[in-house]
Amino acid sequence: MTTELPSPATPLRIGTRGSPLALAQAHETALRLGNAFGLEPDSFEVVVIQTTGDRVQDRALREIGGKGLFTREIEQDLLTGKIDIAVHSMKDMPVLQPEGLLLDTYLPREDMRDAFVSLKVGSIAELAEGAVVGTSSLRRKSQLLHRRPDLQVVEFRGNVQTRLRKLADEVAECTFLAMAGLNRLGMTDVPARAIDVDDMLPAVAQGAIGIERRSDDTRVAKLLEAVHDAETGKRLTAERAFLAALDGSCETPIAGLAELHGGKLRLRGQVLRPDGSEAIDDDQTCPVEDGAMLGREMAVKLLDLAGPDFFDWRE
Repeated sequence: MTTELPSPATPLRIGTRGSPLALAQAHETALRLGNAFGLEPDSFEVVVIQTTGDRVQDRALREIGGKGLFTREIEQDLLTGKIDIAVHSMKDMPVLQPEGLLLDTYLPREDMRDAFVSLKVGSIAELAEGAVVGTSSLRRKSQLLHRRPDLQVVEFRGNVQTRLRKLADEVAECTFLAMAGLNRLGMTDVPARAIDVDDMLPAVAQGAIGIERRSDDTRVAKLLEAVHDAETGKRLTAERAFLAALDGSCETPIAGLAELHGGKLRLRGQVLRPDGSEAIDDDQTCPVEDGAMLGREMAVKLLDLAGPDFFDWRE
């Protein structure tokens, strides 16, 4: 049976947040689907949905609910049929989806590294003792303080332009962004330097775009098969299994990265105390097909190494 394709009369409705990066990811999804099926741009409609995480800018995410803050409203509109698919930054996604939704399509992963952004210095090592650093990421804060406990870290939210303005106003000496976001927005003018993953392990699924659909929508499932990147899927399967077994959230400083080398998958994982006083790492390799199992096993190993007192701060 032939899959009914989107058309200008019945466009595929793509739900997304309204930030410049979210819109770029939605349009990339439309472009890839259009190229796969030879469709005109007006066969797709990008629907902007404001989320709680977008509305509340004056508090840390962990104080108002964690990762689901960037997905709940979008997923509700997907469940009710207001949109046909939802496009997400995978590092923002909870490991479990609401009943009736499925997240099994990933676009090719961009650069997964963090970017050091400063108008004054070129690296973390160049920061003066006691320098003020701005970030809204608990992972980045913890990793930074583990390496440089002398630094002061302040809350730093907003889009790229807002953060650069704060740097110009000397609210902080530097901040961090994702290289993937800068690349997708074509922001070559931002004073950013990629940080090697050996120096700052990225967030789980950083740099990856995920496409969520209703689990019973076989038409959309067929369409998405054409743009799914299998390599990214294999990497994220391992990373998200690791995150799920650690009960990861915005309240937990966790980093993880899977890479493919031939028929092998290398997984690196890290869990930290929020104040950076302790970090526990692991680095293992397995056959690609065993990635999910390795992710779960690595999480158990890190939890065992951490001991019963490591997560006292979460209570």
